[in-house]
Amino acid sequence: MSQSTSAELHTDPTQFPGVDVYAVAGNPISHSKSPAIHARFAEQSKQKMHYGRLQPEIGEFKAAATSFFAAGGKGMNVTVPFKLDAQAMADALTLRAQLAGAVNTLRMEDGKIFGDNTDGAGLVRDLLAQGIQIQGSRILLLGAGGASRGVLGPLLEQSPQELIIANRSNAKADELVQLFGGLAKSLNVSLRAMTLSALEDAAKAGIFFDLVINATAAGLSNESPISDTVASNIFVPQSFAYDMVYGKVTTFMQQALHRGARVSDGLGMLVEQAADAFLIWRGAKLADAIDSRAVLAELRTS
Repeated sequence: MSQSTSAELHTDPTQFPGVDVYAVAGNPISHSKSPAIHARFAEQSKQKMHYGRLQPEIGEFKAAATSFFAAGGKGMNVTVPFKLDAQAMADALTLRAQLAGAVNTLRMEDGKIFGDNTDGAGLVRDLLAQGIQIQGSRILLLGAGGASRGVLGPLLEQSPQELIIANRSNAKADELVQLFGGLAKSLNVSLRAMTLSALEDAAKAGIFFDLVINATAAGLSNESPISDTVASNIFVPQSFAYDMVYGKVTTFMQQALHRGARVSDGLGMLVEQAADAFLIWRGAKLADAIDSRAVLAELRTS
């Protein structure tokens, strides 16, 4: 790795005097679109700030983040594989970070590090911006890992009629149902778990789903978490299929398209969760000054 490339992956706040410094931490991180997104938000809202990258070695996140904040860093986004490390090092967690079980946004305030999670809010904002009616809908969430847990709370808060978590094994999906059962009950939302194999049976799948979200990483390897039989059981032309993977039409999205459904990748979620983090750091008063959909449109064409 060249020295210049190495420098780009290690943001040192002391190198930017008089400017508030932020960064995204992950490993790998060179591919991240977050610096470009936040640079546009800063430009739109006339904020003087620098947003860079950090690539700690595996097992070194806490040391890298501690050094970053000690050097004057104001805030940090956190991505794979450090979201649990970020949660562990935070002095205080927001309720949504506690529910998500992971942290993707850190901020320094009065010598304390606060941990938040903007993933679920980002997903909901993207869905609503695309005209998706979540309230009163039937939602199928594929996968029961960290990505699903991170978005469950905000999805439930939109008051769908029913949300089903489908996973290869029942155990992890059942865990999430237990964890979010109280919230679901308080909002009068039916929340239950189902195995992916159960969706092979049209009778068990029930009527079609309004919204199907792929929160598995299957799309990264050009696979789908569901079979074509399941796709035929859950998709109709009125359905909307959302894959959290972005930058390509995944196999899952193709299965939905073949059955007349609308589809979206997760790029809008990335931009919207970044917008949420930006407002946490720079102040909610700037909400009208940033245009996340314009930034998304720019990314789509770049």
